Amino acid sequence: MARNRFFIDHISEDVALTGDEFRHAKNVLRLREGSEATLLDGSGAEFSAVVTKVERDRILLHVLKKSATDREPQANVFLLIGALKGDKTELVVQKAVELGVSRVGVFSSRYCSAYLNENKLERLRRVSREAAKQCMRTVAPEVVCFENFADALRSAEGYRNKLFACEFLEGSEGSLRGLAGSSALVVGSEGGFSEEEFALAKSLGFTGVSLGKRILRAETAAIALLSIVMYESGELG
Repeated sequence: MARNRFFIDHISEDVALTGDEFRHAKNVLRLREGSEATLLDGSGAEFSAVVTKVERDRILLHVLKKSATDREPQANVFLLIGALKGDKTELVVQKAVELGVSRVGVFSSRYCSAYLNENKLERLRRVSREAAKQCMRTVAPEVVCFENFADALRSAEGYRNKLFACEFLEGSEGSLRGLAGSSALVVGSEGGFSEEEFALAKSLGFTGVSLGKRILRAETAAIALLSIVMYESGELG
């Protein structure tokens, strides 16, 4: 039931869909009394439910059973990406969720020409929820915003592998093969990074990595690096 999947904060025997989830269920999916649905509370479980009543501003459902799933990744991967122009940040969040990221952080840096506000951040969180439902995940990865680049780097404290994609490196400073444990990845915006920003990252324990001889678009670099890390962590094998 890939289409009829809904996130809800608290699940009990009888629950109600409201807000955006209600509008999607009623106006797009056109759920009716007796329709089946899968409810998600971010715990990693799925809850099978049936619609009992459709009201003007909510849909009531009765929960039938709780099921365990194995779709959530074992690898804990945190992607930090510089804010991108247009809807490119949304693209990165969508693909990162599909690939199995655990958390996404969006930051501003010296050469970043895009910006985030509360409306854009909420849009990214909505993209995360919709991508999680589409790819049959049971958890929508958190999306957070950092106005200060140093704060973004420090948010990766405690991760075992800390990788910093840098376009002006001639080669990677470490190997990406056989990664084990948690990973934090940093990819810049369209303008890339300054030497000072790279130096700051290194002082905080990051290892510089190169993605080859060709200059990749920022969104391509983020998706490519994440794909490599998820594969080497055993999530795409």
